[in-house]
Amino acid sequence: MCFARALNDTPKIVGILIGARAVGANVGLGSVGLAMAIGGVLGARKVAETMSKKIVSLNAGQGFVANLTTAALVIAASRFSLPVSTTHVATGGLFGIGAVTGTARWRTAVTILLAWVTTLPVAAALGALMMLAFRSVGS
Repeated sequence: MCFARALNDTPKIVGILIGARAVGANVGLGSVGLAMAIGGVLGARKVAETMSKKIVSLNAGQGFVANLTTAALVIAASRFSLPVSTTHVATGGLFGIGAVTGTARWRTAVTILLAWVTTLPVAAALGALMMLAFRSVGS
């Protein structure tokens, strides 16, 4: 699982670092590291608690299946240059196991699904607004 995450996330981090070169290597690298640390401090605990306690209860074998499935899918996606979210893949695997065992917490599934469905259009709208704002400042 760790290998799969690193294989999938490294190109994303490199892309951010390439963009950060505009402000210089030291500032860019420091900024990326700081942003990742702040994101981890602010969000990692809630994500970890949701995935470990609020989706489904697993025994050791089920946990192995969830991790193996996630690793296989993320490695396959990386092989074809598909930037998937390891967390999304893992969450889907957890719900799949919960669906088969009848222990999935569907209220949590709906909450997560709504967040996933709204993320792309909201990010697109904000990106468009930011681009329009920067264009008007640059003109």
